Formats: sequence, C-alpha cells, structure tokens
Amino acid sequence: MIDLATIKSPVLIIDRQKTLRNISRMLAKTQGTPTVFRPHFKTHQSAGIGEWFRELGVNKITVSSIDMAVYFESHGWKDITLAFPVNIREYRRIDQLAHSIRLSLIADNEGSVDLLARKLTQTVHLWIEIDVGDNRSGVWWEDREKILQLAQKITASEKLQFGGLFTHSGYTYRAGSVSDIKKIYEKTLGIMQGLKSFLGEKGYSDIRISLGDTPSCSLVDQFGDVDEIRPGNFVFYDLMQLNLGSCSADDISVALACPVVSIQPQRQEIVIHGGAVHLSKDFLTNDRGERSFGAIAMPEGEGWGNLLDNTFIRSISQEHGVVKVSPDHLSKIKIGDIVLVIPVHSCLCADLHAAFQVIDPAAGDHRPNTHLEKLTINHE
Repeated sequence: MIDLATIKSPVLIIDRQKTLRNISRMLAKTQGTPTVFRPHFKTHQSAGIGEWFRELGVNKITVSSIDMAVYFESHGWKDITLAFPVNIREYRRIDQLAHSIRLSLIADNEGSVDLLARKLTQTVHLWIEIDVGDNRSGVWWEDREKILQLAQKITASEKLQFGGLFTHSGYTYRAGSVSDIKKIYEKTLGIMQGLKSFLGEKGYSDIRISLGDTPSCSLVDQFGDVDEIRPGNFVFYDLMQLNLGSCSADDISVALACPVVSIQPQRQEIVIHGGAVHLSKDFLTNDRGERSFGAIAMPEGEGWGNLLDNTFIRSISQEHGVVKVSPDHLSKIKIGDIVLVIPVHSCLCADLHAAFQVIDPAAGDHRPNTHLEKLTINHE
C-alpha cells in the first residue's frame, strides 16, 4: 500500500508485482529459444530492481554509460554490454572495468577501433553498430564496405574480440500502429541477416545479431535468428508505450505521487507539486491537439486505480504541473491530497529520482513499503 502519510513531495512509486510480471513475460519469450535476454537497465538504474531480474535467472545486462556499468559491476553483474558508442576519452575506465567483467562495447568508426586496439590492456568484445533507419549513431546498413573494414580492424587486434552486429530500431517509437512496429522489426531482422550473410561470404563465421527495443520486443512473439534482445522500458512501461499499443494500462508499474497544492475551479484545473524536474518534458498529443505531460490516477486499494478520463497534465514548469480535471473528478480532490501521475516516458522520469518507494500489493500488510536507491553520479 502506498504510504500516503509520509509523502510530502514527489515520490516515484514502483508496483513490484506488475514489474515482476513485465519481466517474466519478456523473459518467457526467449526461454527455450537460442535468443538471450539481455535487458537494458537504463530505465530503472537500480541494484535492487536488478536483483528482481537476477532472481528470475537473468545474468547478462545492458547499460548506457560507463558510470552505470561500474555501478552494476559493484553489485555483482559480470557480463555487461555498454550500448552507447565508445567514448574514447573514457578508455582508461573501460580498460579498468574490463579487468573484472566480460565487457562488450559498440563502435561505428575506425578511429574508436584503432584507439581501443592501441590503448587497451584488457580484452573487450566489440560490436559493430548498424543504423537500420533510426538515423542516430551506427554505420548505415547499406555501407557494406565500411562494415567489412571495421570487422577486419577488430579481428586484427589482439585485445578486441568481434562481438557481431548490433542495432536499435528506435524509430518504432514513431510508428503509427502495432502493424507498423511489427513491420519495422521484420525489416530490421532482414537487414541484419543480410549483413550476417555478407560477412559470412567474406570468411567471418558465427556472426551474432543483437537488437531489440521495447515496442517490437513487446509485440513480436517469435524473434527469429537473433542472438540477443535488449529491451529496457518494458520493465515499467509508460503512456508512450500505451499509446503505441505495446502494453495495457494495467502493465504500467510506475507512478509519481504528487501533492495537490492549488485548486482552480474556474478553470477546472488543479496544480500539483510535480514538474519537469520530476517527470521530464516529454509529452503526447491527444486527438484534440492538446499536449499531455502525464495522465492521472488516484490512490486505490493497494496501489492506484484506473486512469481518470479527460484528466491530464496540460502544462509543466520546473516544479509545477497544471492538471486539467473533468468536473466529476474535480469535486472529489482537496488541497493536500495525493494524486498519481503516470509518466509519458518512464526512463527519463526514473532517471530524475534518486530512490523509489516500492509497493507489493500481492503481499498486503505482510510486506512493508521498500525504499530502493539507484545509481547517482557525482560530477565533481
């Protein structure tokens, strides 16, 4: 049960049972198949939540920064992929980390490969990042000559082990339908298999394929010839995933508990203590062209109830959230009440909080609320 009496300022609430269900569902898709489940931990960044994965048998993870890799290594994780293009300024920390774990990196250029080959004293596994249409980092998938050159450079080094081909179809987040997301997955898989065959013709055997984003991994049942998947957001889900069709409202396991600080009945609005520093500035646009920075639910039972209809955060500033409330719900809300904000993007929302309050509805009164801390970075 959410401990409403102790909440004085925005607190991120995690429903343990929903989170475990999300993890178990994704894990089940890979069990009995050759595909490895290597979840991305950038969403929760918590050693405590990491233990929930480990208890279910997960022993390989993905992270998005060297700080995150060091943090999870300190909590016993020994097989970590850093899914961000190699930052050559961090090669000393990379080398130090590779001394104690099986570390995998990604690169899309010869400069990074050359520096790692010269500077590292420890062996790392280096994957070639492929851009299949997201237009972020990675070698454009049609540039087979560059991909071959990178493979040659990697295999020529004593300290670099060729990991395989690595991609992220992030443009599924811009898809217009569930069908479109599935088509993007099939296109991505086809591209990666084509590149694997190309390298095979050039003498490279056992080329592995690593891919996976939450929308496609949630909606595709059979992953095909894929060696590992790396979804992250699925652990909590959010409004963006709900909007895409990747999950149901009941799958969303994270909510921001916010105090009501002002009521403006003439505008049918309330103001909450919960702004951009707690939620980020991500938004969705509804059918009427209105921006929504979060949906609203009320405390109910052991957690929170259904999303309130016609009720959403219509504007956001650093600490304020201005919530448009339907007349039926407005009359039931008082100053000092706690409302639950379902975030648009749970990854960024979770990143803004140093700790979570965990509820476990299935355990009832037998399990007290749990306070879980997460990765914090000292920039001094």
